[in-house]
This record gives sequence, C-alpha cells and structure tokens, in this order.
Amino acid sequence: MSEKLKILFVTSEADPFVKTGGLADVSGSLPQILREEGHDVRVVLPEYLNMDEKFKLELEHVTDFKTDVVWREEYVGVNKLLNEGVPTYFIDNKYYFNRPTLYENNDKEVQFTFFNRAVLEMLPEIDFKPDIIHFNDWQTGILALLLDDNYRKYDFYEDIKTLYTIHNLRYQGQFDPKIIGDVLGINYWHWNSGNIRHNGLVNFMKAGIFYADKINTVSETYAEEIKTSYFGEGLDYALRMRSRDLKGIVNGISYDKFNPKTDSDIYYNYDQDDLETKLKNKEKLQKEFELPVNKEIPLIGIVTRLVEQKGIDLIKAILEEAINKEDMQFVLLGTGQKKYENFFKRISKKYPDQIGVKIKYDGKLAQKMYAGLDMFLMPSRFEPCGLSQIISMRYGTIPIVKETGGLKDTVEPYNEFEDTGFGFSFANFNAHDMLYTIRRAIHFYQQKEIWEKLMKRAMVKDFSWKHSAQEYIKLYKSL
Repeated sequence: MSEKLKILFVTSEADPFVKTGGLADVSGSLPQILREEGHDVRVVLPEYLNMDEKFKLELEHVTDFKTDVVWREEYVGVNKLLNEGVPTYFIDNKYYFNRPTLYENNDKEVQFTFFNRAVLEMLPEIDFKPDIIHFNDWQTGILALLLDDNYRKYDFYEDIKTLYTIHNLRYQGQFDPKIIGDVLGINYWHWNSGNIRHNGLVNFMKAGIFYADKINTVSETYAEEIKTSYFGEGLDYALRMRSRDLKGIVNGISYDKFNPKTDSDIYYNYDQDDLETKLKNKEKLQKEFELPVNKEIPLIGIVTRLVEQKGIDLIKAILEEAINKEDMQFVLLGTGQKKYENFFKRISKKYPDQIGVKIKYDGKLAQKMYAGLDMFLMPSRFEPCGLSQIISMRYGTIPIVKETGGLKDTVEPYNEFEDTGFGFSFANFNAHDMLYTIRRAIHFYQQKEIWEKLMKRAMVKDFSWKHSAQEYIKLYKSL
C-alpha cells in the first residue's frame, strides 16, 4: 500500500451537516486531520431533509444513475461540497432521505441497504477508487458484506480493503430474515453460516464484524470490554472470534473548534493563564440557570441524553442527599426518557437555589456549561469513548467519571500522595461510590492551589486528533 492513501469514509451522519451523537463528531473531524496528513480522504453520507439549508445551497451536482435494491429500481443523485478541505458527497434520494427522522423509519433496513449500494456504485461514477473503505456503526454494517457478495467479481472492487468502526455496540440494526432475498439480494449462505444471524434476525452490525478486514472501536478499554458478556450486547462471542483484528483507538476533538481562548459560544474567552475569567463564565452560567450567583460554591453539571446508559439512576439516587449535605449547586442540560425528565423538573422546583435544569438540546448552552462549570459529572454505565469529558478538560472543568470505556482511558484520577492526575473517578456502578467521589472532589475544590493545578493540568493535556489520527494511519497501512 502506498504512503499516501485513498480512503472513503462512509457514515450516516457528520458534523456540521447532521448530528445525533459522537459518530457525527468523528466523521466531521477525523477525515480533516487525515487529509492534512496528505491522504486523499473523502466522506459520503445521505442527504437528509433536516440538513441546514445553507449547506444545501452549496451542493454541486456530480452525477446521477439508477441502482437496484433487489426488485426496486431507485434513483441515486450524488452531490458534493468541500467541508474544511474534505470532499464530502451526499447521496440524494428524496423518497428515502426526505424524512423527519434519521433512524426511526419503519423501512430503515431498505433505506440503509439502498445507501450502502449507492455508495459502492458511486465510486466508478465519480472516478474514485479507494484503497480503503472505512465504514461506521450499524447503518453501514452491511457494506463489506455487499462488497464481497455482489461487487468483488468486478475488477474495480477486487482489491479494496475495509475497516469497520463500532461507535456504540448497543445499536445493531436487527431485521427479519426475509430481507435476505427481498432487500439485501445476497446468497443465503451468509445466513446459513451464521455470519449475519443473531437471535434469529439479520444483524447489520454482526455483518460488519464478520466481513470487514479489520474492526476497531473508539477506546482501548471499550475494545476489551465488548469481548465480555457484560458489555458485549450479545455480540461478545463474535468480537472474541475476531479478536486479533479488533483494535481500540480513542476519539479526539478538534482543538480549533473547542478552544476557550477563541470559542464564540462561551460568555468570556480565557486560557490556562487567565482562570479568573473562567469564574466570570461560572457566574453568568449561574444566572442562566437562575441560581444564586456565588463564585465560591462548587458548580457541578452534566450535559447528557437522559437514558439509562448515562448513569442517570445513580444521580437520581443521591442528588437530594448530596445537595442537603454538601454546599454545592447542580445543573443539567438534556432530554430523554420522560421518567428522568420529570424527576429533574420536580427536584429543581423543590431546590430552586441549588438545582437548575433545562430539558432541551442546546449546543451553544452546552459550550457555556463546559466553560462555566467547576466539575463535569459523567457516571455512565458504559461509554465507548465519550467526548464531553475531553471537552470539559479542554475548558478547565474537572471531570468526575465512572471508570469505563473511554472515560477510563482519558481521565487520570488525582492522586494527592504522588501529586499526579487531574480528574476524579469511581470503579463500581454504585450511587454512593459516586457520592463519595463527588465529596472528594469538593474537598480538593476548597483547596484553591490544588484545584488550580488540576485545572491547568487538564487544560494542557492533548486530546486532539493528532495522536489518534496517527493510530488510524497505522491501522489503515496494516490492511
């Protein structure tokens, strides 16, 4: 394989075009860094209805053609724009992608089979033959399967290598086996062999695991965890079978985008040499959440989806005890399950001077929280990588995390005896272990010299994409 690689990055979402989670952040930033390293990286995703109109106006029509999804002849439009120097292609089909929801459609198995076929058939049409196709999560999990079963016989495709990245093993894309003939159009051998079968259903993620040349996930610890039954979401056996080809590479963040010195979304800009200005952000954040303004009281917060994975039950179990026994304030931004939303609404009304809650998604307010909080709470039951803890550290906000996945790989716990580390963590998924860790963090917060040292350590840690991009390049070259 040559020094300079040709890579097609296939994704169902990418920042800044459309985003529901961490996949979009990776898709928006990793290709950019790889391109800066001299590789010809291009991105492709669906052209969704809810993409910002300003991007739609920039699109240039490249080509269009017809593809077959078994008996369905479908139109494929290919549009393109440059995103931070990265050629980004959009698969246009109004029937499949002009919909109000990305992933909750009743025919999503047809929707994303069409997308994967369109991507593969687009390549000769745009005269781009990649060395490697890098595909991501369940929505593209069947790409290598289709490539092997339907396309390898053509010279153009015969030596293309594949890498499959699992961003979250929980969401797998599981469908009735009748789609083998009706939608996928593949040989039944793939089902009979067990390669795509799990619990009596076709499993798109299992297909990715079995048919990709190599597999990776988004932190070293998560790569080990998912080979166990506790974290494996039923597919641990498949990952153990491919263990030799599975690698963990922790996600990074864009240090240009997430920079407290230049971020236009925070109240006041600052850096590690100007931590007084960070306190001004804290005071404005307290006002935003209608809490008493007091720069001395520790302000702990969380930006999250309100779902079981994120450890919300732990917070529910100890929040009242924490604010009754500790001099602290707590703020939350997020949406999710009604039972969690209702709990936080109720408790914020009961303790209006100590708890502030906003049940919504607000990216700009999230930035203000990274800048204005003293501590960022992330007690996830499991966390493939997590970006919030990395972003919070960049802004000098100290993370309190459950030791799992990427949280364990990125947050080095403070050790007062050796004077090392910059965050706080707990090992067991237990509410009172978390409460003890919060109390320990508050104890050191009250020792201003120590706390300032932790803030500076966190801010100068390099969690940019530079290191992780080099790990991806090594992985690509090993294919």
